Amino acid sequence: MTSNDPWQSAAAHGWKVIDASTLDRNIDLEADVVIVGTGAGGGTAAEILAEAGLAVILVEEGPLSTARDFRMRESEAFSTLYQESAARKTKDKAIGILQGRCVGGGTTVNWTSSFRTPEATLAYWHRTFGLDGFAAADLAPWFARMETRLGIAPWDVPPNANNQALARGAAALGIETVAIRRNVKGCWNLGYCGMGCPTNAKQSMLVTTVPAALDRGATLVTRARALEFAHRGDRVTALSCVAMDSRGVHTTARRLSIRARAYVAAGGAIGSPALLLRSRLPDPHGIVGKRTFLHPTVVSAALMPEQVDPFAGAPQSVYSDHFLDSAPVDGPIGFKLEAAPAHPLLMAITLPGQGRAHASWMRELPRLHVALALLRDGFHPDSPGGTVTLDGGGAPVLDYPLTPYVWEGVRRALDTMAEIQFAAGAKTVMPIHGDGAAYTSLAAARAAIGAFALAPLATPVVSAHVMGGCPLGPEPARAVVDTTGRHHHLANLHVLDGSLFPTSIGANPQLSIYGLVARLATALAASLSPPAKRGGD
Repeated sequence: MTSNDPWQSAAAHGWKVIDASTLDRNIDLEADVVIVGTGAGGGTAAEILAEAGLAVILVEEGPLSTARDFRMRESEAFSTLYQESAARKTKDKAIGILQGRCVGGGTTVNWTSSFRTPEATLAYWHRTFGLDGFAAADLAPWFARMETRLGIAPWDVPPNANNQALARGAAALGIETVAIRRNVKGCWNLGYCGMGCPTNAKQSMLVTTVPAALDRGATLVTRARALEFAHRGDRVTALSCVAMDSRGVHTTARRLSIRARAYVAAGGAIGSPALLLRSRLPDPHGIVGKRTFLHPTVVSAALMPEQVDPFAGAPQSVYSDHFLDSAPVDGPIGFKLEAAPAHPLLMAITLPGQGRAHASWMRELPRLHVALALLRDGFHPDSPGGTVTLDGGGAPVLDYPLTPYVWEGVRRALDTMAEIQFAAGAKTVMPIHGDGAAYTSLAAARAAIGAFALAPLATPVVSAHVMGGCPLGPEPARAVVDTTGRHHHLANLHVLDGSLFPTSIGANPQLSIYGLVARLATALAASLSPPAKRGGD
């Protein structure tokens, strides 16, 4: 165990942690605020609200896994730290979605890339959705606050060979690349960020805001699924939860009922809409779950003449916004270019084909370069995003049709990545597509990409970023919550996570969530203080 592990002395600090999988009876809890979710939104809100002297309860469906549990093994991490064992997909199974489900949520398993919300995105929100007071200058102090809190700073270590190849190829073509800022302190540069940081260098909610909230008297409930908010009139009256089993797969017979002055949904942009839908809350305009956005992401693999070891070193340290900045946000879909780490299991499920063809690429893993393109969805009438609904058991399902507008961007992105990879010295490039073919020249790759039949399932698409579904805005007919994050129809329910975004943002979203939620949670804390007196206080 690392010496900087705050959980090592949890008992000595008297932290209140309830593992719901161990309950032998139903329990009732009370607080000033109950927060569903411990990721970027919930973790940020918990620290701010607890610092204000409010009694806070955090509810997390996943486990409390800490540095001693993070052994850099994909087989362990994917099954315990991710939604649906890292196998969550859209309704038609065409898009794979990587989402965290553990204390710290996505911040525990992400690749540490940290970007402020692009100014073009904020300007579009103002222009299209009437979001006054959310310009870059308005949010800058909140971004700065969270950057300081979470160690977000330039990464001065030279990029690993995978990121270097992206920078080298782009430079040869006159495409600007920039270093990515990361939320790390004392990083060992291992490269296994997606499996939980074994040295606690990643400044996730797991080692920063959640421990800080517990230090101030908050209670953490793990392995508990939030079922629904009970409500009467314009107020939520209770949160009902069910305990999960120790594996986090099945629910048990144990129930938890939590009453509070204020309730916060921070379960992410699939979880929060689903919770509101299960609760049958007022939604007269049918907005909840609509306009849920991914960054649809496509991948290109290349074999380099030199050893790359794409699984080693900081996963992402170089990016290019050239293809976002060179066109208006509401024009042809733009995309952000980044490198992607290539661990064995992740690549085994990403590379197309089977048998000898697939095995031959896997044998070449040390020489593999992997580029990805994040498509900025939601800024055009032909990119309406997806819709969260519930299946027969109340579990969320994201229906995300990919339109011709998006597929046109996919084709351009695959072409661009192939050009960059060949410019970087690649001997062979394989745009990830159902055909599983590889090409030894740019001309051949371009001809093939131009002829690809782009369609769901035939063209692998992935995403690690989910946004929207409970958008904020001043108009109840277009937004679930107002510009303070408060539900338009319920006085004591707030949404504080990435589901607030009216579109995707065009960048890895963790810092956007931190900054926005810090602002909204600070205002919520002020509105609730001083805390109500409870028996014995």
